[in-house]
Amino acid sequence: MTGVFEDLITSSGPYGILVSIIINIVICIGGVIPSIFITATNITFFGFHTGLAISYIGECVGAVFSFWLYRKGIKSLNPSILNKNKWLIKLQNTQGWDSFVIILVLRIIPLIPSGIINLTAAISKTSIFTFFMASSLGMLPGIFIEAYSIKQVLESSSLLKYILAFITVFIIFVYLFKKNKT
Repeated sequence: MTGVFEDLITSSGPYGILVSIIINIVICIGGVIPSIFITATNITFFGFHTGLAISYIGECVGAVFSFWLYRKGIKSLNPSILNKNKWLIKLQNTQGWDSFVIILVLRIIPLIPSGIINLTAAISKTSIFTFFMASSLGMLPGIFIEAYSIKQVLESSSLLKYILAFITVFIIFVYLFKKNKT
């Protein structure tokens, strides 16, 4: 996947940074491809510090853009759909400092998919400014840890890379096996 992104950025010439940010926005909206691939590409292509900054900007802009799109989509739905669950009703009334803290904490927790956070915030009464501030602040630790981990893997020996690739494939295989079993 990183090869495809690197080809797109390379072929973009002086617009490589903009293309990288656009790719990150598309990843945020789609919510299917992990952002680690574009972060790895950015670090490889632009260097650690610049790649980290580009990935961070892309993720922040992507989160806000997907929040805005999700909110527009939700408003086009029948609002009574959202009134079926007491948690959704409570979340719809969350705003201000409470929503800031909730979004900040959810962003800091590494295992919660960002698409879920974006959609959840879009359902609430959170302002786009509050969402942007909480998301931007909450993403900092995660993007730094992600970028640093990628840097360490890229600088490691070939043997370690093969071991990590094997472990990743093994985990995916086990997940798919268990999913098909149930």
